[in-house]
Formats: sequence, C-alpha cells, structure tokens
Amino acid sequence: MDTLLILVQGAMLLGLIAVGVRFKGMAIGLFGALGVLLFVLLFRIAPGAVPVSAMLIIMSVVTAAGAMQLAGGIDYLVAQAQKVIRRFPNQITYVAPLTTFIFCVGAGTGNIYYSLMPVIYEVALANKVRPERPLALSATAGQLAITASPVSAAMAAMVGLLAPLGFHITDILMITMPASIAAIVVGGLVMSRMGKPLEHDPEYLRRIASGELTPPAADAQPKAPTRAGKLSALLFLGGVLFIISAGIFSQLRPQVMVDGRLVGVDLAQLIQITMLTVAAAIVALAKVKASEIVKSSLFDSGMVAVVALFGVAWMANTFIAANQTVIVDGLGSLARQAPAMIAVALFAVAAMTTSQSSATFAIIPIGIALGLEPATLAAMWPAVVGVFLLPTNGSQIATVELDRTGSTRIGSAVINHSFLVPTLLYAVVAVGLGLLISRVAGGGA
Repeated sequence: MDTLLILVQGAMLLGLIAVGVRFKGMAIGLFGALGVLLFVLLFRIAPGAVPVSAMLIIMSVVTAAGAMQLAGGIDYLVAQAQKVIRRFPNQITYVAPLTTFIFCVGAGTGNIYYSLMPVIYEVALANKVRPERPLALSATAGQLAITASPVSAAMAAMVGLLAPLGFHITDILMITMPASIAAIVVGGLVMSRMGKPLEHDPEYLRRIASGELTPPAADAQPKAPTRAGKLSALLFLGGVLFIISAGIFSQLRPQVMVDGRLVGVDLAQLIQITMLTVAAAIVALAKVKASEIVKSSLFDSGMVAVVALFGVAWMANTFIAANQTVIVDGLGSLARQAPAMIAVALFAVAAMTTSQSSATFAIIPIGIALGLEPATLAAMWPAVVGVFLLPTNGSQIATVELDRTGSTRIGSAVINHSFLVPTLLYAVVAVGLGLLISRVAGGGA
C-alpha cells in the first residue's frame, strides 16, 4: 500500500511539473505551489522545506549580474572571451564546464555556477553556439565537482566514513578528480553534437520572429570596452574569486560569535553578502542607477527562476520528506543484494533526496558493511551527480529561465530535460573510469 501511495504521489509531482513546463516561465513554480497544497489536503503531508538559501543566492547573483550588464560588464567579458574562442567557437562547450568544475571544486559548492551562468550564456549566444550545450554541461559539472572538492560538505561525510579504513582525502581525490575531468571532456564531445544548430532551432527562430529575442549580428564584433564596463566586470569577477578563495581557505571567511565561540560565516550566506556588495560597488563606482537593475534581462530572468524554484523545489521537498525512509531503505536493500548496485543506489538516492551528502550517508555505509574496498566505493561515489536526474534543482531552473533562446529546456515528459544527457554521461564515465583507476592503483575489489 505504501508503495502504491508513493507512486501516486510521485506521478502527481511529475504531472504538475509537466503542466508548469507547458505554461512556461514561472508557471512551473506556481503549479509546484499547487502541488504542495494538494499534498497537504489530499495526503495530510506537512509542507517540506522551502529552498530559501538557493533562492537568496540566485537573487543576489542576478542583482550583481544585472548591475554589471547595465554597466557594460557583460559586453566586456564577452569581448574578452571572444578573443580566445572566435577561431574555435565550439570550444566554449569544453571551456565553460571545465572552468565551472574548477571553480566549484575550489569553493566546495555548486552554487558558484550561478555567478558564471550569465557569462557562459552571453558568450555562447554571441558566438552563435547553442547555449544549451555549455550551460547544461556546466550546471551539471558544478554538481560533479562536489565529489572532487576537498572542502565540500559531501567530501567531509565521505572522508569521515572512509578514514577509519585508512583511506584518506588524497586517496579519494586521486580517483574522483581525474575521473570527473575525463567525464566532462567526454560530455563536451557528445553535447557538441546534441541539438540543432542555433540558427535552425524552431523555438529560437520563433522567438526571433516574434520579437522576443534579438539575434546577434551576422558579423558582430566585440563592442569597444568602456571604463565602466571593465570596472564592473572586474568587480564581479573579484567577488567570484573571493567566494572561491573563502571556500578553499576557511580562514578568509569573516569570524562571527555564535554560542560563545568564533565561527566562520556560512559559505551560502557569504555568497549572498558578497554578490550584493558587488552590486553596491558597481552602482557606486560604475554609475549604474540602482532603479534600472530590475529592468535588465539578466535580473528579469533570474527572478522568474526564483519563483519557479520556490514552488517546484518546495513540492519536491514535500514529497521527499514524507517518503524518504521508504525510498532510502528500499534502495539500500537492493544494494545489499547486489554490491555492484551501490553506484545505482547512490545515483537514485541522490536524485530522490536532491542531496549528495544524504546519498553518501545512506549508501556508503552499506558498501562498507558489504566489505567493498574503499577505493571501489570512492570510484562509485561520483554517481551522486544523480541529483540532476529530475529538473527540480535551483541551478537547473535558473539555467532554463536564463536561456532566452529556449534551447535549454524541460521537456513535456519532465525527465527529458537538457541536463539528462550530461548527468547520465558524467555518472557513467566518472564511475567507469574511477573503477579502472582504482584497479590500476591496486585498491579495487
């Protein structure tokens, strides 16, 4: 009976996401809120957690990005990037996810991607590269980076589980780091051939014809950088680099008194503080009118993403919180019966809980109990990139809303979204290569 009830609830969740996708824009969030109401009224389930932190990060980043856009900073960044990729425009499909991966590894959080997202989109569009390719790869790479970051919360969980077995963080990184980088390169090779070229994409052409979007000029040349544009871009990038540095070196985080002791400010809050401060600096130094920021296209699409995330993630969290025990216990039982299914269980639990840390805590101890070698478990661990299997994460929704060409999308069947191929590719390649590395190193089972 419990299984049937979960299936009914899951079908309702996916159905409402599909309806929201059909109506487009922030409708996915509105129908997500309807889903929360239905869970409460029909199933007597308490509303789940609201993704406040992710919403505030998006708001702060798009505020800074909107200010930078008005000052000409996006034009400046695009011009600089064009100098590098003009001869090989498709290279952004490789450069963007690798850059995102490195930044997120350093900061220990996939939230860094929010800061890079506007630049990736504008560079891709300016070079007539289908934005879906670098954006979907980069968003997913930000999540894969969690298993290769020495400062991520999930890594702390993994080290805590494997260190008693004599397998330490450097041992984990020697497997996950090269396996992840290789997976991203393979992802670029595959995604560079996915989807129609932008100039042949029906949705892009429809938006051009309707006036929703202005196409880049046929022989567009980088705009001459202005002092304000350069300054705003440097301020924005300075904020990003500070966030990354604070993620790597905890001593850079401001210390505050909590319960009688000094602790570093939470990184999510530091991102919000930093990006809003960057926006203030751009307003003051680049002479941008604060009242005009809300009119920028980046801010507009970002706020639509906030509403969309609010509803759909709230609905997903409501479903997951009510059924987490059944879901995790069922997958754990499967892993016990077939140890090779540990990677599948990691992928599935990460997808259902939208948390790499939760999947790590739930499944890795089962692998340890089964007697699997730590190196084998480390090789399987990147499967937690399954958090992107369902399009309910903040960075996914923000990316779909930011891409005004319509190339990055959530399909009518919900599961057929732009991030599905990168997610599956990264999981398969990273785990497969990780197992090979672990065996070559002599630590595999």
